[in-house]
Amino acid sequence: MLFSAGYLCSMRFHSLFLFAILIPFISFGTSTHESQNFTNNSSDLKALIGFSNCLESAIPGWSSSTTSLDYCTWPGVTCEALLGAGTRVVRLELGSRRLGGEICESLAGLDQLRVLNLSQNFLGGFLPEKFFHLQNLDVVDLSSNYFNGSINPAICTSLAKVGVLKLSNNFFTGEIPDNIGNCSSLQHLLIDGNDLSGNIPESTFQLVNLSVLYLQNNKLSGPLSKDFGILSNLVELDISNNGFYGILPEMFGSLTRLKIFSAESNRFIGQLPSTLVNSPSFQVLTINNNSLSGSINLNCSVMKNLTSISLASNQYQGPIPGSLSNCLGLETVNLARNRLNGSVPVNFKNLQSLTQLSLSKASLHNLSATLEVLSHCRNLSTLVLTLNFHNEEMPQDQNLEFSNLKVFVLANSQIKGSFPKWLSGCKMLQLLDLSWNHLSGSIPSWIGRFDNLYYLDLSNNSFSGNIPQSLTKVLSLQQRNFSLEGTLSAFPFYTKGSVKGLKYKKVSSFRSSIFLSYNQLQGPLWPGFGNLKGLHVMDLKHNSLSGPISYQLSGMAMLEILDLSHNKLSGEIPLTLRVLSFLSLFDVSYNQLHGKIPTGGQFDTFPSTSFEGNMGLYRYGTSGSMPSLPAEMIPSQPDHDQKLEIFGFPFGFGALAGFVITVAMCFSSGWIFS
Repeated sequence: MLFSAGYLCSMRFHSLFLFAILIPFISFGTSTHESQNFTNNSSDLKALIGFSNCLESAIPGWSSSTTSLDYCTWPGVTCEALLGAGTRVVRLELGSRRLGGEICESLAGLDQLRVLNLSQNFLGGFLPEKFFHLQNLDVVDLSSNYFNGSINPAICTSLAKVGVLKLSNNFFTGEIPDNIGNCSSLQHLLIDGNDLSGNIPESTFQLVNLSVLYLQNNKLSGPLSKDFGILSNLVELDISNNGFYGILPEMFGSLTRLKIFSAESNRFIGQLPSTLVNSPSFQVLTINNNSLSGSINLNCSVMKNLTSISLASNQYQGPIPGSLSNCLGLETVNLARNRLNGSVPVNFKNLQSLTQLSLSKASLHNLSATLEVLSHCRNLSTLVLTLNFHNEEMPQDQNLEFSNLKVFVLANSQIKGSFPKWLSGCKMLQLLDLSWNHLSGSIPSWIGRFDNLYYLDLSNNSFSGNIPQSLTKVLSLQQRNFSLEGTLSAFPFYTKGSVKGLKYKKVSSFRSSIFLSYNQLQGPLWPGFGNLKGLHVMDLKHNSLSGPISYQLSGMAMLEILDLSHNKLSGEIPLTLRVLSFLSLFDVSYNQLHGKIPTGGQFDTFPSTSFEGNMGLYRYGTSGSMPSLPAEMIPSQPDHDQKLEIFGFPFGFGALAGFVITVAMCFSSGWIFS
């Protein structure tokens, strides 16, 4: 059937007319801004502008106009059409926006707000009284800011609907409010990482809907109440790093949903309660750094869901129980720093899910048998055996296979023998620490084939021969912006020489380093080390290295520490090293160097002790001036050993070329902008 043009136009007109009539009745769900039907709510707009005016800087994308009609499109603002209330702001989500300043009382004007997320900013001060007038709040996340003062008890008299309350990592002081139990809708309560003190108030145990309770990293104290067993919906409970003491109560029998329990760094004593060690729901158990004693009594025939146990730094005695192998799902085990003895049980080879194991300072013996057993754990990626196997021999069995090993630490054990040949098959190694042993012989050249090697510590041994030239070609150290996947550890590592508390759980968080100090290494300091643009620390002190310090070392653009002291190096200190703008420690003392000590750049910050013990070294006189970098000394030219002649046109040309190239290098390294 054919239609006339007029009839079609008429039909389109009626369709559009009908659609226009129906628009107000069509629901589009949660909305932001609809330009034709948006009704400006003056209280919401005033509240948003008032909040913004209290900040130290404007929020990008926000307007300060009191006549703005589009605040529902502002970043972080979500509006919704509410029955009988018009279009109102229901969510304000401005986490990780680098906001500074305080929260103004004007925020209370957002009386329909349900979600408030201001986490990971620089906000501070006290929470204003009117903040607690936001009675529709369901989610409050103020974590990782600088709020201080006490937690206002009004938070649980006014915010009765709040289900998620996150105040973590601020500076709140005082005690947990006694009326915390009035927040009867709470499911997640996170107040960790503050300066809260006192005991846990009794009203806490009225929060029967709680599934997550984080109290760690505060100054809470007292014995732990058995009334925790009332909170039968708990899935995660963390009370670590506080001052709780006494025996862990028999409270776990009714916590049938509890999967994660952490109580490390408190003052608990005695053995683990029977309701804990027979809990089938547990997945992660972390009770490091207490004074638990007796034997390790976990019942792995019942705790079949366990994936991680960490009982380090306690006073456990006796052998490592072979029954742990019945927890077939175990991925991480940390039993370090206890009073254990014996060796690793043979049936540990059944732990095929095991990825991380720390048994440092556990009085273990029989290194060969231990490695043979653990080589059957095919997924093992982190193995820490420090302070064990004293004076035993390093096994050389090349049949030992650890194909997934990324972290291997066997330090401070006085192990004898040579560099282990079986390590050549560990192609994925990122961190290797064999320091403080009695290993001797040469360092094998195949060590340079570990493309992911990020941290190498072979210091305080008796290695001899040359430094393998292959170390200058390690891929991960050559690339300035090389990014490892980062082996995440269930237990922390401490950086070498770091202050207490400076710890990492990711290998790539370590500064990339080579420690070969206190050995008997000889030969040259390879110019190719200049290729290691990503290296931060090179410590080669107390060896017998000889020859010149190559000007090409200036290629190590990220270098922070260069210690070449107590060797037999000769020649001059290359002027090119002045471009190492991150260099904070430089030590060439007690060598055979001569010539003038460079000035300028970081060299003006190094003490005279960095150069002592070199009879031929001297500083520029107070009236002298530092010559500009000559052309034959810049890294792109190979002929560095020629005698420098400073006169006439060649000097002028060299100075100009050196200046231009030095500036270019500074720009490329980020020095000028640092």
